[in-house]
Amino acid sequence: MCFDRLLAVEGGRAVTVAVTALPTAVINDQAELPKVMQHVMGLVDTAARGVTKTARRRGPRIVRIRRMATADHAVTHVLTGYRPKTTAECVDLERALGVVEAGGAPWDRSTPLHITASALIVHPDSGRVLLRWHQRHQSWLLVGGHGDPGEYDPLAIALREGQEETGLSDLAPWPDADVRHLVIVPVPASSREPAHEHADVRYVLATSVPEAVRPENPDAPLRWLTPDEARMAITEANVLDTLSRVESLLAG
Repeated sequence: MCFDRLLAVEGGRAVTVAVTALPTAVINDQAELPKVMQHVMGLVDTAARGVTKTARRRGPRIVRIRRMATADHAVTHVLTGYRPKTTAECVDLERALGVVEAGGAPWDRSTPLHITASALIVHPDSGRVLLRWHQRHQSWLLVGGHGDPGEYDPLAIALREGQEETGLSDLAPWPDADVRHLVIVPVPASSREPAHEHADVRYVLATSVPEAVRPENPDAPLRWLTPDEARMAITEANVLDTLSRVESLLAG
């Protein structure tokens, strides 16, 4: 389990704490977490003032603490609360947190790597999933995209994008509001922007009225598919990974 980053909040300030376990950046024994948190809480006051401090003890070491901008609280909370499922996902999470730590605007689409939010929409009663055709990628993908100015909450962005792209007004997190996948995906260059990457935070949203779906434009058709049909239609490995995680929820 990755504990590269922990979140502390003091006086309304969000503080990201980077934790390194020697000799790697992964704490494999969850019993170590209380010890790490004890270190964290002892340094929150210093961290909230934006001061970097190092604590050297046996076991996990707190190597840096950095004050985060208030506007980034939502995405910081989401990312630090997420537990990656694979080593590759740990690496992607580290890079995504680096974008937030760097300051500026983590949702700014003009940067080479920025945060996006998306969702796999499902109809639990029938066990089907909804895919959207993306002309730029020439493939069936999830709904979702960039945050608008003033938006900072990944789940809220995924909900808004999902409603806009499908016409489904009853979308809601399912079976809960947990992040299901975090992955960095390449985006090819276009006439409007150079090639870049998305650190995509993925959720599951559900509808009870699948027949109400309406594509936002003719170039972005939508398809309700069984998981097996979706697996045949999807060509992107990262989307297949998301589908496999959601399929187990539908089967349960």
